[in-house]
Amino acid sequence: MAIFETTPPPPGASHPYRMKDLCELTGLPRQVIHFYIQQGLVPEGKKTGRNMAYYEESHVARIKLIRKLQHERFLPLKAIKAMLDEHEETFSPAQRRLMAEVKDRLKGDARPRADRPTTMLAKPLLAAAGVDAKDLAEMVEVGLLVTSEDAHGETLIASDDAWMVENWGQLREAGFTRDLGFSPADLAMFEEAVTTLFKRESEMLATRLSDLRPERLAVMVEASIPIINVFLTRYHETKIRTFFSTLITDAEVPDA
Repeated sequence: MAIFETTPPPPGASHPYRMKDLCELTGLPRQVIHFYIQQGLVPEGKKTGRNMAYYEESHVARIKLIRKLQHERFLPLKAIKAMLDEHEETFSPAQRRLMAEVKDRLKGDARPRADRPTTMLAKPLLAAAGVDAKDLAEMVEVGLLVTSEDAHGETLIASDDAWMVENWGQLREAGFTRDLGFSPADLAMFEEAVTTLFKRESEMLATRLSDLRPERLAVMVEASIPIINVFLTRYHETKIRTFFSTLITDAEVPDA
């Protein structure tokens, strides 16, 4: 593993960065970057000696992504590694590059939100949504969201997860109370279903549309999101209504 670098890379090299450069570009100390490499979160650099290695742009992007997931999504390193490993197993390097180019061209609902603070205080959100601390703790326990603390010890959640707390509050208000046995753990089955669905969706996109230009694929992705969302909502509603419409009451059962 690289610790000291003294020889500059040749001009035009594919791995132009030394460890010192990684630290400057990411704002992280070398100890943190080395830890990421040791844990398999970041690949090792191109070694040019026993204690010398050089790194490419993908190393910089990976390190920044890990920090973003840690501090904006509050994901633990174990979860981040599992997610990154799954992406690498599912997609080829060319497909991952294509998806990265598509991300840079997204303009609508699919683009990561950058127009609001990344975190928010949990306490006022819980009060407004009618959700108690016990429910929030259970959401964290089952992996629906992750919390952190600010410098004053106040609980924070990712702003992008606020809708989940609000949604659960609406279910509570609709009558799905703890007294009747309902808890945030019941939402885990929906998370599992959507995660499985998304994995199949992303694999389909990567295998069928990998020959398209990123600009066109980005337009298709943006256009498909509201269409698929309507399908999922209406189909789920249809399933529920069909279930109740086909129930047979005791009065409707013919005599033997």
